[in-house]
Amino acid sequence: MRVTSEWSLRPGRAEDVEPLAELRALVMRADLERLGRYDGERVRQRLRDGFSPTYTSIVETARGALAGCVTLRPDTGGDGLHLEHFYLSPDLQGRGLGTAVLDRLLARADAAGAPVRLDVLRGSAARRLYERAGFTVEAEDEVDVFMVRRPVPPR
Repeated sequence: MRVTSEWSLRPGRAEDVEPLAELRALVMRADLERLGRYDGERVRQRLRDGFSPTYTSIVETARGALAGCVTLRPDTGGDGLHLEHFYLSPDLQGRGLGTAVLDRLLARADAAGAPVRLDVLRGSAARRLYERAGFTVEAEDEVDVFMVRRPVPPR
């Protein structure tokens, strides 16, 4: 079953941080364990430390339930945007929701003429989503793959 029309984005709020920290721990556990880097408290704290309601959007189901989150903030290099903290509940993955959310965010970036950068864990299934959306590898290290997507001009 596809879920692409049964969701919405709302602005993040300060009170979202703890549910999102739990979601991050759940979503990232398998990949971090595979890399020998899972620490439940550290994975939660990393979201808390980097959480910005200003740049975070909450993905909700049609009934208003938390489905996920994504952060799109100005890139520290100043020439684009950085996508991070893109997590969807495991029961909603593989049903088109991630693609739909990403397409909406990339349309905004394209309209602004902004490249989008991100990093994804080596071996993560999320990399395929990003590659389908036009991201290419800029660099890699022992843990992360750093990717970029240049803006697509309007047709």
